[in-house]
Amino acid sequence: MLKKIDTPLGHWIILLSLSLVWGSSFILIKRGLDAFSFEQVAALRLLIAFLCVAILGRKFYRKIPLNSIWALLGTGLIGSAIPAFLFSKAETYLESGLVGMLNVLTPLFTLLIGVLFYKLEVKYAHYLGAFIGVLGTVFLLLPDLQELNGKVLQYSSIVIVATACYGWSANIIKAHLQDLNALQITTLSLTFIGPWAGIYLFSGDFMDVMQNHPKAWSSFGYTALLAISSSALSVIAFNKLIKMTGAVFATSCTYFISIIAILWGILDNEVITIHQIGGFAIIIGGVYLVNKR
Repeated sequence: MLKKIDTPLGHWIILLSLSLVWGSSFILIKRGLDAFSFEQVAALRLLIAFLCVAILGRKFYRKIPLNSIWALLGTGLIGSAIPAFLFSKAETYLESGLVGMLNVLTPLFTLLIGVLFYKLEVKYAHYLGAFIGVLGTVFLLLPDLQELNGKVLQYSSIVIVATACYGWSANIIKAHLQDLNALQITTLSLTFIGPWAGIYLFSGDFMDVMQNHPKAWSSFGYTALLAISSSALSVIAFNKLIKMTGAVFATSCTYFISIIAILWGILDNEVITIHQIGGFAIIIGGVYLVNKR
């Protein structure tokens, strides 16, 4: 089965599936914030994701690879915990579509961190592709640039830090966790942060919100869907994709995520402009160059 998946077509199927799921995650965060604080959304997301993978990967607790502890802790903290809180915080002010578009910076940070710290060998075309991908996202945002203010830039910087965390985590997995199963990586890395997220969640007023807020259960449902689809199952697939193809190809799914964010915007009665159509074409060109062998 794995041999059938480990083909160029299989890689692209996984990539596009991840893009669809993660492109939808930003609207789910927004719905979670209807009742919960950004801290509660992030902590609940991490706790449910941990419980999910702990069941799926329970066999990996029998023998924990001690020589990989620090790498597992690093990818759990940098690749899951910190971004969960940062993205939730950003969406307390920014629109979910804008946050999804900014997420396109992940491959750029993957390249930069890989070259600086992990001796990643890349070609000029890869740099050019990353630049074009970012340029396409900027082009998508052009109609909104006139409305930028200090607060928008402040919260946008939060998203940028989160994308840098994703890029760093992808390099950790490729460099230090190649010998581990994708489910094993996800299970053990979330084990370091899931229980602490639960303690943090229930030490606050989470139960009061659940009992008294009119949108509590709907927000809980959206956050649970976010946790299971985006923070558990998709992370497993993402880790597998990194091991099969490399960090740069895997993180290039963030280019498509911005397109999914636009489609969610359409469903939310937003209008598609010529800028967005042009941005889509530019981003596709960037994806091609980033993944050029």
